Amino acid sequence: STHASVAPRCWHWWRWSAWSGLRPSPSRSTPTPGFCQKFSTQEKTPQICVVGSGPAGFYTAQHLLKHHTHAHVDIYEKQLVPFGLVRFGVAPDHPEVKNVINTFTQTARSDRCAFRGNVVVGRDVSVPELREAYHAVVLSYGAEDHQPLGIPGEELSGVVSARAFVGWYNGLPENQELAPDLSCDTAVILGQGNVALDVARILLTPPEHLEKTDITEAALGALRQSRVKTVWIVGRRGPLQVAFTIKELREMIQLPGTRPILDPSDFLGLQDRIKDVPRPRRRLTELLLRTATEKPGVEEAARQALASRAWGLRFFRSPQQVLPTPDGQRVAGIRLAVTSLEGVGESTRAVPTGDVEDLPCGLLLSSVGYKSRPIDPSVPFDPKLGIIPNTEGRVVNVPGLYCSGWVKRGPTGVITTTMTDSFLTSQALLEDLKAGLLPSGPRPGYVAIQALLSNRGVRPVSFSDWEKLDAEEVSRGQGTGKPREKLVDRREMLRLLGH
Repeated sequence: STHASVAPRCWHWWRWSAWSGLRPSPSRSTPTPGFCQKFSTQEKTPQICVVGSGPAGFYTAQHLLKHHTHAHVDIYEKQLVPFGLVRFGVAPDHPEVKNVINTFTQTARSDRCAFRGNVVVGRDVSVPELREAYHAVVLSYGAEDHQPLGIPGEELSGVVSARAFVGWYNGLPENQELAPDLSCDTAVILGQGNVALDVARILLTPPEHLEKTDITEAALGALRQSRVKTVWIVGRRGPLQVAFTIKELREMIQLPGTRPILDPSDFLGLQDRIKDVPRPRRRLTELLLRTATEKPGVEEAARQALASRAWGLRFFRSPQQVLPTPDGQRVAGIRLAVTSLEGVGESTRAVPTGDVEDLPCGLLLSSVGYKSRPIDPSVPFDPKLGIIPNTEGRVVNVPGLYCSGWVKRGPTGVITTTMTDSFLTSQALLEDLKAGLLPSGPRPGYVAIQALLSNRGVRPVSFSDWEKLDAEEVSRGQGTGKPREKLVDRREMLRLLGH
């Protein structure tokens, strides 16, 4: 490697010999019997780098460390803090989903794993430089863009991506200037997935129910002042094609102080058609049907009568144009094309009928999907699908380069889907290693990258740095009975770390 000279040879051998098993290491657990016979000498100390510290990155690292007792994994992350969408995507009122952080923390504390935060791959260091320093590189950086609507008026004030809105209430530093206008009566969300329901729920949940969560103080303050009373969740297809899950729907139906608005005519004939659909979809549709068509019981009717807020699902509507206020500055509504369905099952398409409908609103949230970005000119990228072209996680035509998570398969599925997917990628990598398809001989790993970053004035953040920030957040939350008060200002975080 051209970077190998960066570190003194003797030090290099010292480190390499510890990883290769030539020199005993007191902190290393004994490899399982027979394991070392499976891997030849040059495979004993693979230096692997993972880009992205969300679920895909951590699950990939976890699997590699578990199934190769000498592999060393460096996880690079552009944020100062780890955990990706577990921290910045999962709704604050779903703390149980964040429990995976405990598992990821165990992985990060392994003496064969290192977290390198505050490093933007593609800017601070290139993918070819990483490939030069490591035996293998896994890209697990997720989907950080939102899918644009591609309609006139999208740029008006008051039109916000649901992704940015979620980042705002979850403390993602780059979304802290968002300041969504919550002074209107009606909000419209375009899209009918779990993110759309999360956003609707946060907008309508009584603020006192959020006070004990890790929502940011700024978001909580804005929600206390909010005048939003009605939220419409709009989809271009019908009840059989919604992308949210039954758990999220149930939470919406039972949301304190709110009532659902569903049009029974949207559900005509559905009862007969759901007999043959898969069970999860059938149960979800049955719950929608009951909510839309059955008269609520005495208790539920009384609860709904007292509700000051409402949410509704609008089906068979496709966004055509954002309508401006008279001064042309802000959103005043959305023009929707009325659609009908063509085709059968999940593959049905929504086709405009020629009719349109205007829906007034003062806040328009676009939740029509996430999108990955290309990371580096050297990495193939399919802009149409928004993924890195790959075969079972192996990047097409680039040996030694892999991908896992949303950048591998597109922005769908939950954390467990990502776990399975990441395990498959790491399995492919280990198979290639065993087959001798990866570079042989030692690689400098982080030693080489550290020198490059240092020359470029980049100061990475370690996992123990994160643990200092974590302790600070927890201590700030204690005063108000919250699990933590998230730090949202990068400069303040770096100051706390003495950077």
